[in-house]
Amino acid sequence: MRLTTAQALIRFLSVQYSERDGERQRLIPAVWGVFGHGNVAGLGQALAEHTAERPDGTGDLRFHQGRSEQAMVHAATGRRPPGCGPSSSPPGRA
Repeated sequence: MRLTTAQALIRFLSVQYSERDGERQRLIPAVWGVFGHGNVAGLGQALAEHTAERPDGTGDLRFHQGRSEQAMVHAATGRRPPGCGPSSSPPGRA
């Protein structure tokens, strides 16, 4: 099976779990991203494909569309750590 780096990363993250006091839970329950203005790793496409692979269309990893990196950080504070796909554009140009 041939995968892009982004596809392999999404598949890897979707099967990572942690266990504490006998309770198993996802290590990375969701991914935040601001895609479309500089994210050149192909993560958006890999996430869309990963979701499409599931018969119910939900995918293993939830995706949250952020509007800015700062908003994503504020929203993620206090929760299990999500993966983040920041843009590569300079600050103030998003």
